Amino acid sequence: MSPTPTPPRPAAEAPRDLVGIGIGPFNLSLAALAHPLVELDTVFYEQRPGFDWHPGLLIDGATLQVPFLADLVTLADPVNPWSFLNYLKARERLFPFYFAERFHIQRAEYDAYCRWVADSIPGLRFGHQVDAVRWNPERALFEVDFTQLGTDGEAQSLGRSYTRNIVLGVGTAPHIPEPLKPLVEAPGVPVIHASDYLKHREQFLTAEHITVIGAGQSGAEVFLDLLRNRPSGREKIHWLARTEAFAPMEYSKLGLEHFTPDYTRYFHALTEPVRDRLVAAQWQLHKGIDADTIAAIHDELYRRTLHGGWPDAVLTPAVTVRTAGRVATAKVELHLEHGQQGARSRLTTDAVVLATGYRERPLGQILAGLDPYLRRDGSERPSIDDQFRLVLDPSVAGHVYVQNAELHTHGVGAPDLGLAAWRSATILNSLTGKDPYPLPGRTAFTTFGLEPRPQVPPARRTTPALTSLVEGR
Repeated sequence: MSPTPTPPRPAAEAPRDLVGIGIGPFNLSLAALAHPLVELDTVFYEQRPGFDWHPGLLIDGATLQVPFLADLVTLADPVNPWSFLNYLKARERLFPFYFAERFHIQRAEYDAYCRWVADSIPGLRFGHQVDAVRWNPERALFEVDFTQLGTDGEAQSLGRSYTRNIVLGVGTAPHIPEPLKPLVEAPGVPVIHASDYLKHREQFLTAEHITVIGAGQSGAEVFLDLLRNRPSGREKIHWLARTEAFAPMEYSKLGLEHFTPDYTRYFHALTEPVRDRLVAAQWQLHKGIDADTIAAIHDELYRRTLHGGWPDAVLTPAVTVRTAGRVATAKVELHLEHGQQGARSRLTTDAVVLATGYRERPLGQILAGLDPYLRRDGSERPSIDDQFRLVLDPSVAGHVYVQNAELHTHGVGAPDLGLAAWRSATILNSLTGKDPYPLPGRTAFTTFGLEPRPQVPPARRTTPALTSLVEGR
């Protein structure tokens, strides 16, 4: 007598292979590379109604700081249909791009490319807010609870997915320094983070005096845009920075090898104290200003001296904001300290743009249900292995992968778009155990340590024979 077959579970309860939380460029890269792997059942949740990449900083003319080859897929799979070049071909813009001879594309174009990919790949669920993640030991699966949101952002229904693995790609959040938080939170006070710049740009252009705080790429782009659109001789802009100088980003060819898989593997093998020291010391690798932007700022300032006089723009590095407060209801007073001089002063301004960067979103809330299983380092941060997996208790059979939450374990390449495809391929190889995306064994000329270079297992494939282009040869 044959056994009675087990009735199939409803589709909603069937466990998936992977649930992604967040749809920014990094999880979009993973979804694009996962799409051809038909054996994988994946879904990605994002609470926003659609793909949205730094909309407040898509300033006209602002470019990416990585070449166009650092798209979602190319550095892992150059023939993938979701490459930037294929996007241009689909838009009939390949020849114009060819003649434009641009290695670094505009941010707005990168955003449009990502939207094209996001609109084309199935399994992306926008308007879905993930509320909790738990490990279910009885089913040996993760539970992911979510709320489906309406177009107005209001909750419509609750749902739950079961999955064997999870990948977190929740991105970063704007960072507001403590002295300025009360000003940002107060209604009617013109203090914004640079991430909201374009939304408030017209208001800021009409302000009597503007202060930009922060000397990274965003601060430079905002300062340049304001400078170009203020009347000559009446610019009335201050640009303040904590850094010792308005410093260019390290962009030498050997310096860029810090953004290779070789360096990532080297960094991961270092001790925790050494890694923490290096991250702090390497700020100019990823927080400096593009040299072309610095040149454009200097050119604009110089142009305004051609008929005599100097522009009414003050650029001061090595300055910190100690405290800040409102003057009456329409102005802001900043209390400043110069780190090298030890001097203090006050600055009254009508508007403030905070180009103070971003920080990794805390994972504590979303991972609260997994807290008993998490392994942590000496600073109570999640431990992350070389396959971008959270280190969990051995009783947990599945894996939780992270994207751009591993700066403390993998180094300055964590937030870099240039490593997106490689990291996604690493995750998919780990997930499938089949190496669908063979990875290079060496990626840098630099040997970063005296110990032997970490070896990448050889790809499980044979090199195809080359076919002659001439028939019969």
